[in-house]
Amino acid sequence: MSLLIHTTDTRCDTMPSGKLSGGVNEKGIKYYNNLINELLDNGLESYVTLFHWDVPQALEDEYGGFLSPKIVDDFRDFANLCFQRFGDRVKHWITLNEPWTFAVTSYDYGTTAPGRCSAWRNNNCTGGNSGTEPYIVTHNQILAHAAAVKVYRTKYKPTQKGMIGITLVTKWMVPASNSSLDVRAARRAQDFFLGWYMDPLVFGDYSRTMRSLIGSRLPRFTAAQTKSVKGSLDFLGLNYYTANYAAHLTSFSNADVNVSYTTDNRANLTTERNGVPIGEKAGSDWLYVYPQGVRLTLLYIKEKYSNPIVYITENGIDEKNNASLTLQQSLTDNFRVMYYQRHLLNVVQAIKEGADVRGFFAWAIMDNFEWDSGYTSRFGLNFVDFANGLKRYPKLSAKWFQNFLKK
Repeated sequence: MSLLIHTTDTRCDTMPSGKLSGGVNEKGIKYYNNLINELLDNGLESYVTLFHWDVPQALEDEYGGFLSPKIVDDFRDFANLCFQRFGDRVKHWITLNEPWTFAVTSYDYGTTAPGRCSAWRNNNCTGGNSGTEPYIVTHNQILAHAAAVKVYRTKYKPTQKGMIGITLVTKWMVPASNSSLDVRAARRAQDFFLGWYMDPLVFGDYSRTMRSLIGSRLPRFTAAQTKSVKGSLDFLGLNYYTANYAAHLTSFSNADVNVSYTTDNRANLTTERNGVPIGEKAGSDWLYVYPQGVRLTLLYIKEKYSNPIVYITENGIDEKNNASLTLQQSLTDNFRVMYYQRHLLNVVQAIKEGADVRGFFAWAIMDNFEWDSGYTSRFGLNFVDFANGLKRYPKLSAKWFQNFLKK
């Protein structure tokens, strides 16, 4: 297994209008050329992500971004530009990062841009429908991914000799009890999380579980789209952090529950059982340590999805930013060292059991702006002093990785 610490998560922001007809930002091209070249000069390979939830505002204004199938052609053109300008040096392309997070938080919860959801969920939403829009957005993301893959495989892969895939986030779903109902609830939850994307990408359609529970609200692929989507990945990027308990919902009807993606799986997902957490809690409320989950997830993918090449593209843990700690206290992150030790041991065990894992990225190389958590959450292997010129100091975990890589 190769161990990769530096990740570039580059988002080729090179088309200001989101369309080729609007022109290319050559300064953006130069920036990414310089970044890629600098990495290569230092012996580091770029794994480039094309989309990380930043829809060009012009496309959002024109047709609603990923709510419209028009996004497929514009994303294809954008990807083509990146392949053309950078593909001579970039050998691993990731079309989308965590399409699940984008679809659910932006169109069901309404907590991230463009902030759409049903009014009953959040009165501050800009409009939307939590029972339909997450599925429409995911459908168009899958089609956009497939369109980019087709361009790369047809025009560039024969000469550039690279690979193209997608990065999906998942949690391992643990049945809340040994009952058959809870066991089935955990599998349903997995179908609605990882399977929402993997089933189309491997088999060409959504799972029967999703079809039966969502019905007409779930979009359908045409025969041509099924052919395009099926098998459209050379590798799978997997972001794994944590796990949930899944319990069967004992009662459900449209009359007493508002319809949304979140309720469609008929499973109650929690981080504790009988008052006991599923693992040690991190700084973020959603993150609990469950290292065996990464092994179980990898083996699940191996068995259900024909053992694709997998890169662990994100794995890590945070602590809350605590200004009262001394610098030395902030650098002594034994909790993070423990987290990585246990997760890497489980990855190695999955490899021994046949999972085709090729690499591992730690999230993150340094403390950074963590979406809506801002600077209150620290995931870094290196401490960043936000109050004093952004000075950087290696934490204990960074030194542990350094020693680990020498062995």
